[in-house]
Amino acid sequence: MKRMRRVKILATLGPASHDEKTIEELARAGADVFRINMSHASHELLAETVRRIRRVEASLGHPLGVLVDLQGPKLRVGTFEGGAVQLTSGETFTLDSERTPGGLTRVHLPHPEIIEAVNVGDRLLLDDGKIELRATRVGGGAIETSVVHGGKLSDKKGVSLPDTLLPVGALTEKDSADLLKALENDADWIALSFVQRPEDIIDVRKIVQGRAGVMAKIEKPQAIERLEEIIKLCDAFMIARGDLGVELPLETVPGLQKRMIRVARRYGKPVVVATQMLESMISAPVPTRAEVSDVSIAVFEGADAIMLSAESASGQYPIEAVATMNKVAVAVENDVNYRTIIRSQATEPEATAADAISAATRQVAETLDLAAIVTYTSSGSTAIRAARERPSKPILALSPNQRTIRRLSLVWGVHCVQTEDAISLEDMVDRACVIAYQEGFARPGDRIAITAGVPLGTPGATNMLRIAFVRQDGAGSS
Repeated sequence: MKRMRRVKILATLGPASHDEKTIEELARAGADVFRINMSHASHELLAETVRRIRRVEASLGHPLGVLVDLQGPKLRVGTFEGGAVQLTSGETFTLDSERTPGGLTRVHLPHPEIIEAVNVGDRLLLDDGKIELRATRVGGGAIETSVVHGGKLSDKKGVSLPDTLLPVGALTEKDSADLLKALENDADWIALSFVQRPEDIIDVRKIVQGRAGVMAKIEKPQAIERLEEIIKLCDAFMIARGDLGVELPLETVPGLQKRMIRVARRYGKPVVVATQMLESMISAPVPTRAEVSDVSIAVFEGADAIMLSAESASGQYPIEAVATMNKVAVAVENDVNYRTIIRSQATEPEATAADAISAATRQVAETLDLAAIVTYTSSGSTAIRAARERPSKPILALSPNQRTIRRLSLVWGVHCVQTEDAISLEDMVDRACVIAYQEGFARPGDRIAITAGVPLGTPGATNMLRIAFVRQDGAGSS
């Protein structure tokens, strides 16, 4: 299961793919992390799906990550007498707190927090942005609006509020229950939807308490405004381009994607690019040329992972979608321009011993043409620092902690192996050389770079760099 690429692939499981046979085929085709979307999964399905992933993991002998994506606050209008109405541009339409079915002039909005938070002039986008309203009068339990762009509006369509900061956290009552169930089933990552403020991340971290990585989904304009504060607090983040493209002008999303990937590199946080990457493969066995270019751009920019949503969850060609994404990524990483582009986006290391060692390790490995960089990591931070440098040499992460190994399956360029902690420096060198040899990264006579924290097993204390020769027996000498 040695991958021929550095970027990781995150595949969403659903009706088309959550059986054990398909999960194994997806993993063999290139999926490194599996996403379970709690918008559509029950607690029973969550538990059974995780069990299936773990059985596949044991069968393949290769760590697989599990990401549980919380639904977040879903804001929707109520129902209509005839099931739908046609809104006309320029007309007045009211969203109110009356529970009766709606009509041509009004509809129930079962979210008092929206009615209280919206100000005159704020936009309300309905049905994924197809309909735009602008608030003209607020008060008395209702929002009176002018229809800017009309269209057909049917029962329980979604409401987006790009101009309004809602006075509610990103974690709903349902999310809290789903989060506890995800932790109970040893999820590796928790994705938090509709993050608006840093406090949303703090609320989740208090519950998670280090048992899983916390991923912030960036899909609200309010999150963009406080992006760096949010990124500092989360363990990773996702560029959720679907909702981001509804609440912000579409033409701004590509630039934001570039900016966010570079911020991720600066702070050493894994970043996932998501939504509509191979959308046409939901119903077609091949993607469009534009989709291939979209995937390629994310890989060229140095994203840690690229994600499939409905393509693998409910599409007709889930295996082909993963295989296609894998082929595109491999082709990009073998392109003559790839290394130049990746290096041009590098940022200066932080003024810490751990970051300085990681930066030096990349330079030494490339200058001396070493076979691989081997990192001993307890918490995963040493491997993430190594990946932040985007070295041209493979990164082999060794850890005694199974949770760490699985969590690192999301991180760029990291090949993970679970092994016992080294008991001495000599044992550390031997173990690194043997595993690099066994995993196919080094041959006898090759040299590898080894980074670790001394004393051994100290989390987050990378302070040592060794260069070792792989001997004929696979062991090492330095």
